[in-house]
Amino acid sequence: MATERKFSRFATSDRSLQTREIPEGGICLSAFLVIIQTGHPERVLMGHLNPNGPWDHIGALDAERAEMNSKGWMLPSSHLMLGESPQGAAERILKEQLGLPSQALTGPHVFSEVYGAKNHWDLEFVFAGERDQIAQHPAWTDLAFVDVNETSRDQIARYHEDILAHVGRWGLARG
Repeated sequence: MATERKFSRFATSDRSLQTREIPEGGICLSAFLVIIQTGHPERVLMGHLNPNGPWDHIGALDAERAEMNSKGWMLPSSHLMLGESPQGAAERILKEQLGLPSQALTGPHVFSEVYGAKNHWDLEFVFAGERDQIAQHPAWTDLAFVDVNETSRDQIARYHEDILAHVGRWGLARG
């Protein structure tokens, strides 16, 4: 007896228990860096992205989305490139968005969200680390350790407060 279920097993070939179709809302595989300031767990590295920066190349954001998200704080992050591992994406984000040749990171911590009328599916690989300071980088107009306890949801771009909540960094003083 064959099942009628469709599993999230995607491939280009026709075999049982897999599909060529992706959800109508799409699927995004993304890596996020949550780097706290040493000794200050409430201070998380975030930036205001520079809409004139190469975000199509370093973060999978076209010019319109880069401009739209440039007003709020955002975590260093990117969609994974085709065939790239989550660890490879984290290392690429360190280099391309922060100018760091290396950084001790733990993870990935993996989370999934499905939302919207068309069931968009996000698979999120979150890496955590800490450091004392950060230099400015041209990908950002401002890059800083932000006190997330003093930051409101509307000051954060791209719903990155969800990522902070996944790793226990959002809502620390909010109860």
